Formats: sequence, structure tokens, C-alpha cells
Amino acid sequence: MSHAVDNLRAVRDTIATAEKAAGRAPGSVTLVAVSKTFDVEAVRPVIEAGQRVFGENRVQEAQGKWPALRQAFPDIELRLIGPLQSNKAAEAVALFDVIETVDREKIARALAGEMKKQGRTPRLYVQVNTGLEEQKAGIDPRETVTFVNHCRDHHGLVIEGLMCIPPFDENAGPHFALLEKLAREAGVEKCSMGMSGDYEKAVAFGATSVRVGSAIFGTR
Repeated sequence: MSHAVDNLRAVRDTIATAEKAAGRAPGSVTLVAVSKTFDVEAVRPVIEAGQRVFGENRVQEAQGKWPALRQAFPDIELRLIGPLQSNKAAEAVALFDVIETVDREKIARALAGEMKKQGRTPRLYVQVNTGLEEQKAGIDPRETVTFVNHCRDHHGLVIEGLMCIPPFDENAGPHFALLEKLAREAGVEKCSMGMSGDYEKAVAFGATSVRVGSAIFGTR
């Protein structure tokens, strides 16, 4: 897996160049290495190369992979970046440091209950469906600010940021610009946007974290 380590360095260099080009402070963008579908042996060299923030799509897969790795590397930050079902809220709160896919009332309510029960407070992002795609999770952009406020006021949740996945066949720029605008209107500080094909552009539009998988680990 030495190619993954080489790829990691290249991605980091690209992010640093994009930060500089956008007039942003060095290190202002967090790289989330998306390790979904890759096993422990594929992920370990990337951890050993210094990467500490990882994203997973499924609770069950993460449960089978990360407990042992986190014993060896206790400073790892694990993010859930895939859809969350309410019946997995307990496991998600127990395992993840960040949950980026809060997208409806039922999930907000389930997370609030589990966080109170477990005494654990993973950082939360609201997922926004910027392209209004029927098949994709995420809240309607027009309802985002109201939903963030509802999560705060009704459930006592601290929403750290917003997340989006633009339509794959559209220019991502307008979607990134929309998410950044909504984040400002909602009074949240973070924007999780940009993946392997467009993370440089996301940095230019104000991303505070980018989710990069295939550009590091290769195709699945």
C-alpha cells in the first residue's frame, strides 16, 4: 500500500497549494481520508504516515474495523459521512467523533436521546441536498437554517457545520457556494464539501474539510 502513502502526500500538497491560491491560512482545511470498503491492512500505512482523520459510510463496517486500530492509535478522529438510520444512532454516538449526516427530525431526536444517555457528544453536521436529488439524503437548502435552529432550540444539539455532496454531473462550484452561504446564515463555522474529483475547487469556495477516498486509496 505504499502507493496510498504517496497519494496521501500528493493530496496534502494539493490542499496546501489550493489554500495558498485562495489566500487561506496554511492548515485551515482538514483532510478526511475516506476509508470505506478498505480493510485494516490498507488503512494502517496511511495512519502510520500521519493521517488521523478518517471517514466511513456505514456504522457496521466501521465497528468491525476501527476499535482495534484506535487501540493502537488513540488520537484518531472518526467521522460518519454516510446516511444514518435512527436504529443505528446508539452505535454511531458510541463510535464516531463526528457525525456529518444529520438530515431529518427523526435522526436529530435519536441522536439527542443517545448523547444524553451515553454522556458522549460527537460533533454534528447537517447534510444539505444542494441539488434537490430525490435519491440522495440531505435536507432541502430552503429548510436548512430553520432545521439547524430547530436542532439547537428543540433538541439542544450543537451543530458544528454543514455538509453536501453535489450532483456528480454538475459543476460543483455553485453547490459549494450555496453551502457556504447557508453556513453563514445558520451561524455555523464549518463546511464539509469536496471529494476526490473536486476538493481543490472546494478549498477555493471555503471548505473547512474535504473528504478524499479514491485519490488516496485507489478505486474500490
